[in-house]
Amino acid sequence: MTAEIVNLNKVRKARERADRERDAQENRLKYGQTKVERNLFDAKQRKSQADLDRLRRQSDSMLDDDDPGPDNAS
Repeated sequence: MTAEIVNLNKVRKARERADRERDAQENRLKYGQTKVERNLFDAKQRKSQADLDRLRRQSDSMLDDDDPGPDNAS
């Protein structure tokens, strides 16, 4: 009767690799976002910032029109 020879280094490394992959999968589920979700979030952020900037410029131009400066003094 012959026993199968097992390389303990390979077994240990395979177990550690499986553990790291399991941990990585758990972290992906817990913390991760897909690339599509990240891109959508970034696009929404850029749009909202652009909307704020546009409104800020509009309100600044309205204030400039109402404010009599040295050129508009009557």
